[in-house]
Amino acid sequence: MNQPLSYIHPQAKIARNVVIEPFTTISKNVVIEEGTWVGSNVTIMEGARIGKNCKIYPGAVLSSIPQDLKFSGEETIMEIGDNTVIREFVTISRGTMDKHKTIIGSNCLLMAYVHVAHDCVIGNNCILVNAVQVAGHCNIDDYAIIGGASAVHQFVNIGMHAMVSGGSLVRKDVPPYTTAGREPLGYCGINSIGLRRRGYSNESINEIQEVYRYIYLKGMNNSKAIDLIKVEMPSSTERDEIIKFVGNSNRGIMKGFNT
Repeated sequence: MNQPLSYIHPQAKIARNVVIEPFTTISKNVVIEEGTWVGSNVTIMEGARIGKNCKIYPGAVLSSIPQDLKFSGEETIMEIGDNTVIREFVTISRGTMDKHKTIIGSNCLLMAYVHVAHDCVIGNNCILVNAVQVAGHCNIDDYAIIGGASAVHQFVNIGMHAMVSGGSLVRKDVPPYTTAGREPLGYCGINSIGLRRRGYSNESINEIQEVYRYIYLKGMNNSKAIDLIKVEMPSSTERDEIIKFVGNSNRGIMKGFNT
């Protein structure tokens, strides 16, 4: 159902049961799949790919041109998965030549005034609380939660099931399953409450805690800690995910309590 006071470019591909409220503008080269609701005063620009059963609240601007001086008009896209909620005045830029796309996964919640810059990849079931600002080229993995008014530096990676406290300045990578807080941002333990809510066993949670004791509490550098973890702890999905994340970190991971 499209309101007569909205503008939809004739080349946009809109599923039949999409609801578009008044005063919304949808440009060409846009795809919106079935069941999605688009509120009033939303602007959806070229290159948007929006999945099923999403809710996009008033004032959001999606697939805008990247705020990157190197951008030269190349054709890129912005993807949003299914069942994702985009609240008021969220802004999401499309990609640049780096990845050619910005991706928001399925079942995510981006609260009011969140900004996600070009070439970011946000996984499934993520929550970005009010006014979170994510710079370009960042990766935020599944089930991560970023507290309100946090600012994430470009090229930062945040691991799955991580929780970042509100008002944080995220300059380093945040490993999976951890909680992060203080200034400068540092390790505050593992996200045990979130892991239990998502069905992780006590054995898995204890194993994750033990891995991070090597990394953060035994006074070793990361390379030495990882070498010992590989020797002294049996392989598991969680252990291997942490090893992979730390090994692939280009910016370096956040520090511990006293470092």
